Amino acid sequence: MEKLFFDYFRSPIGMLKITAGSESLVAIDFIDDAESVTKPNKITRQTNRELEAYFNGSLKEFSVPLKLEGSEFFNSVWNALLKIPYGETRSYSEIAEIIGNPKAARAVGMANNKNKIPIIIPCHRVIGKSGKLVGYASGTWRKKWLIEFERKNLADKFLKMKKAQS
Repeated sequence: MEKLFFDYFRSPIGMLKITAGSESLVAIDFIDDAESVTKPNKITRQTNRELEAYFNGSLKEFSVPLKLEGSEFFNSVWNALLKIPYGETRSYSEIAEIIGNPKAARAVGMANNKNKIPIIIPCHRVIGKSGKLVGYASGTWRKKWLIEFERKNLADKFLKMKKAQS
């Protein structure tokens, strides 16, 4: 069994427990409170830095190495999620189409639910076909916050660019 390391990150949407192996990120969990003991390594420290940059609006794509543990189908969904651009959303049925299984929208939802690395694997960017925020294992209020945060960030950046050009 691989040795695990862990650390914590206080985000605007709750405390996160970061779990990593020696070479890759294994999980991010929303928790109530951090334990007093940490056991960080290079991967947990990189994840902390990247989450800090993400939440201050300067990071749009994560580079921390990930360990995806799931079926071939789940891995295909998670890899498709990683390709959804920052600030954009896709529906469950669009993801099903992207992975070549157009009738698998519900199964895409199940893969999202089993995502052990939320935020970095952006399952929050997947919405219902009608545009509604449906399902998010960590609470739909967090999903809404993350989508709005990313969209506001993009809008602010666009306004700054326009201002600089004039």
